[in-house]
Amino acid sequence: MSAEIAAGLATQCVRSMTRDTSRSGFPFLGFEKRDNLEKLSRKFAQFMRATCLLKRFGIPSSIFGVILIAILCSNLSTGWSAETAISFEGEKTKWHDGFDRFDFVMDEATLTIKPFKAPESEKFGVSAPVKGERRCVIVVPKQAAPGNPWSWQGCYWDHEPQTEVELLRRGFHIAFITPDPGKQWDAWYNYLTEKHGLAKKPAFVGMSKGGVNEYDWTTANPGKVSCIYADNPAIRPEAFLKLGELAKNDVSLLNVCGSLDFLLQRHTLQIEDRYQQLGGRITVMIKDGTAHHPHSLRNPKPIADWIVSHMQPVSESPRPDFIDEKFVKSCYYSLESTNLYLKEEKTYANCRGPGFVECYDRYDTKTDSQWGLTGLAVIVPKTVAPGKPWVFRATEIHRDDIIDQGLLDRGFHIVIPPLTAQSGPVQKQWDDAYKLMVDHGFSKKPVMQGVGTSAGEAYAWAIANPEKVACIYGRNPALRSLMIKTPILENLVLLAKAGVPILHLCDRTDPWFSQYTMAAESRYKELGGQMTVLMNEGDGNAPLNLSNRLQAIDFIIGRTN
Repeated sequence: MSAEIAAGLATQCVRSMTRDTSRSGFPFLGFEKRDNLEKLSRKFAQFMRATCLLKRFGIPSSIFGVILIAILCSNLSTGWSAETAISFEGEKTKWHDGFDRFDFVMDEATLTIKPFKAPESEKFGVSAPVKGERRCVIVVPKQAAPGNPWSWQGCYWDHEPQTEVELLRRGFHIAFITPDPGKQWDAWYNYLTEKHGLAKKPAFVGMSKGGVNEYDWTTANPGKVSCIYADNPAIRPEAFLKLGELAKNDVSLLNVCGSLDFLLQRHTLQIEDRYQQLGGRITVMIKDGTAHHPHSLRNPKPIADWIVSHMQPVSESPRPDFIDEKFVKSCYYSLESTNLYLKEEKTYANCRGPGFVECYDRYDTKTDSQWGLTGLAVIVPKTVAPGKPWVFRATEIHRDDIIDQGLLDRGFHIVIPPLTAQSGPVQKQWDDAYKLMVDHGFSKKPVMQGVGTSAGEAYAWAIANPEKVACIYGRNPALRSLMIKTPILENLVLLAKAGVPILHLCDRTDPWFSQYTMAAESRYKELGGQMTVLMNEGDGNAPLNLSNRLQAIDFIIGRTN
């Protein structure tokens, strides 16, 4: 390689490293912003030492650029699977499985952190600190995982530590500071992230009172945590009221509880219900027949798997092209539960939430409503079906709407028009929603869907736009509308002429069946239209049987292909 080529490559390398470092760090070399240039400094130090040796032995300077590139890009030669080891000051001791442990003490007033030699009598634990001080611990993995992830223990250090040990094996650092949360915890976070380059968004682990601590700190610092594992936790009313901040920051929650835990009803179940309402992701595992103790799982793999899979990446995945800054992101998932057998405990855990079912991104448009109302809502499938089919759903979606979940699984978008006017549904808002989707390449013929009286609104828009409808699906429908003045049954001819197929799925207890479904079926067939009626032998509170579910989904898919 010539001197000119070597120098050119070196210049390009340095420029690519130093360009725009305030935002992205050095992704080309595997350096991120949190490293604070420490890794880069070490690389240049290696280069300077190498050049001194080369000059001493008379090696031509023309290859200096090649060596610069080799040293700076050494991250690439060793692979992307691991981070450079992070060093900590002080004397190290051994924790479980031989992992290195470093102890520190923090002055509560000055927030100064100094190495501390833990007495041998503590073994793996931590003794209470002297007045005016906090004990701090960091346990180091054999090899750090990419991004330097870490887990923060909220209380009761070394109590049921199997999850932390498993995370160490997977490249996590494990940190602890004696309770309670406050400016000392903030200082410990800054010490680990700013000085030592650990990830900006750790996982949080808390058991019992530790759950109180982690919810206290994370609701006060919602942008500084990826996920929370809380085991038989409690939560203060002040933190409960701020759960929305965690949901806005897409912080995932995992609560593991005993079915006989005295805190379950008033804390975990209340958190679960509220977090779902807020559009947040919460997974719950309830161990059958166990009380407040023992905490955790004897086999921590499910917990560790969940934590690893819910660590937030440095950058968010790109939004769909039709989603702009007016939309707020949240999540949608079903309440379907599964029973997981815990071999070591010889019992089952009833499990529900995104850790066990598919979780979809949901986007709602912001409004200036003083009542917190949102506008258009769009739920996005994991993989978009050919032709970009979508459901124009006339009412809010619920977590037990299994037809919609089946369509999401098959690549349909679910689009819910705004309901922000005192008069009810407004056709112009529906027209605007339709235009947004079609302008971004979605099918020009959506599936119209509604439940109960909202099905009447789906019919109303379809009657006003019969050439823009693939089919209509109504569950226990009542064919009356606030959107149009004329009776729907008198306007079915427009749908029949356009060849719009209709499906009604009715429970045997449907109060509107005789008045609307039977009348519509007779009238539509007289007009030459295609209408199918399925009867569910259960009532509105019972889940659809598998046969009806599949028939409804197949009907819709068959009319959109």
